[in-house]
Amino acid sequence: MKLYGYWRSSAAYRVRIALNLKKIAYEYIAVDLLKDGGEQHSDDFHQINATELVPVLVDGDMRISQSLNIIDYLDDHYFPPQLTPVAGQDRYTAKEIAQDIAIDIHPLNNLRVQQYLISQEEFTEQDELDWVKHWIMVGFEALEEKLLRSSGAYCVGTQLTVADVCLVPQVYNALRFGVDLSFYPTIERLYHSLNEMSEFKLAAPENQPDAPTKKPPIE
Repeated sequence: MKLYGYWRSSAAYRVRIALNLKKIAYEYIAVDLLKDGGEQHSDDFHQINATELVPVLVDGDMRISQSLNIIDYLDDHYFPPQLTPVAGQDRYTAKEIAQDIAIDIHPLNNLRVQQYLISQEEFTEQDELDWVKHWIMVGFEALEEKLLRSSGAYCVGTQLTVADVCLVPQVYNALRFGVDLSFYPTIERLYHSLNEMSEFKLAAPENQPDAPTKKPPIE
């Protein structure tokens, strides 16, 4: 199995967490989203994924993009834990929270949006930062309210789900841009609790082989 990713990609981060939770070994292939205008735009990577985005998972003859789609594939074909509950309210709550993050919050602050904004003459770096923080905070206000109702030890009660897999990378991203988590105590609690798990620690951006400054590996 191969995973094409970038150390600081939130979407690739989700898939690394899922692979770790399922204890699946994989080869990590770094795609530098900044070098020479972005290796994702190279002819070679375009042949792998025409949308020129990471992550991409290759498993034998299967080639799959989109992080939530990849996690569905892993649930369908690999060992527990089942990250999307199979039935009942928990199934749809977990999918709802994951989609709130992956579809509504994250796309408004991902790299290509930032690059487009900063390329516009009327936008300054501060304008870009304000944009990113605004949309994360709008999303987190609603997410905090939902998690107050649904969370226990995890985002959805006592079961680790795809919602948790999506939450941690998005909070990591929010902290990069200076979002104050004290306004979102449930999100903050879950983020710190989940990051005590080795599977989440190992998936963290700074622990990836393409991270600019490698720290000693986590045992």
